[in-house]
Amino acid sequence: MASSSSAEKLYRTARGGVILVALAVLVGQTGSAQYARRETVRASKGPRAVGLLELSPNGKARLMPVTIMYDGKFYDASAYKASPVPMALESGTVYEGVRTGVSLGLFTVTSALQAKDSWLGAGNWEPAEGVKPKKKVVVTKPPDEDADAPPVLRRSGSAPAKPPEPDATPAPAPKAESAPPAAPPAQPAPAPEDNDHPALKRGQQAPFEEKEHKSAAAPKAGGNSSAAAPAAKNATLQIIPAVSDAHGPEPLPFKYQVKPDEEAVFRKKVLAIASAEVNARAQALAAEAIPAEEPARKTTRKQPVKPPQPAFDNVDLRIFDLTNANEPVLVLTATARMPQTADTSSGRRYFVTVVARSDIYGDLHKAFVNISDTEHLDILPRMELIDAVDADGDGRGELLFRQITDAGNAYVIYRVIGDTLYALYQGTPTGG
Repeated sequence: MASSSSAEKLYRTARGGVILVALAVLVGQTGSAQYARRETVRASKGPRAVGLLELSPNGKARLMPVTIMYDGKFYDASAYKASPVPMALESGTVYEGVRTGVSLGLFTVTSALQAKDSWLGAGNWEPAEGVKPKKKVVVTKPPDEDADAPPVLRRSGSAPAKPPEPDATPAPAPKAESAPPAAPPAQPAPAPEDNDHPALKRGQQAPFEEKEHKSAAAPKAGGNSSAAAPAAKNATLQIIPAVSDAHGPEPLPFKYQVKPDEEAVFRKKVLAIASAEVNARAQALAAEAIPAEEPARKTTRKQPVKPPQPAFDNVDLRIFDLTNANEPVLVLTATARMPQTADTSSGRRYFVTVVARSDIYGDLHKAFVNISDTEHLDILPRMELIDAVDADGDGRGELLFRQITDAGNAYVIYRVIGDTLYALYQGTPTGG
């Protein structure tokens, strides 16, 4: 709360008595709500893991670790505390699947496997519509734990798992008095936890036997909005960000609510920015392809002609409110082609990514542009937006991208500050 207090002092100093009068009028309406939200959204100290859930149409799920934030620093989750299994994929670790900040369900890691230079976690997925409201789990250190040891992301429950449910097939009722049922088998003692080893746990999960049974029926329950996970309705693999943090804040939605006519205006403006950037990239590539002796032949032109306009395909415009302050951040991804007469390579496709911020007047300010093409993926990656996710647990959203190059895929997390993007995490390309 120290930072919040400092911000208030600066705010009052800058605005003087006018702000004090305004606050006196509005204190009963908005003051308490704002202070309540600041108190609940407390920055996480970590460890806080971010991964990607892959949900198949049959309801099965697996997790690919991306990064872990600890003490304000980000590390590769596939290598952090690997002995040999990375900490992010320890059995019993619970992740919360979130789409644009909205919770979709819980995923519990049961095992980890390594494929080439990548790690994947197998486990059980329970959609949000199948999760009953449960009492919030409070994670504390055991009495014998060293006070100087790093924080621990523990498994959802310290009690041993319940025994498997008996066969649900109904049996005929006996006429005579039956003997008392046999006592259930003894429960195995839980494995001792390593107090010096951080662990990523969040949420409260049902035993493995129950989860496996529920996950088989989960795909039949369809969602009614983009905040659900309709795995059975989609015939393709779903990619959903997931977060594991024992002490992190509750997820907040990062979707900017916009009307259709407002979205059309935003779309037109950001496409204009993209057109100019693709044109500049095409002209630069065309200049590189001209032979050295070609500039000697100069021709006079009467007036500059309007540059040809690219044709866009696969246009995807996402509008976020990353700070929950009604400040729209636009992310456009698309592919583009230039007319054959304007491009030396008629088969060249451009991969476009534009991030822009809208001010209070509706004007767009370009924050990030990435224009790659099919012939230069070895030196300039293609940027594919995954989603907005709270990577550092401060209640604000960051942009998670996948970088695609000839060398493989990597992940990068950007924080939007004003008209600039700052990289919080830059992964190393893996796979192909």
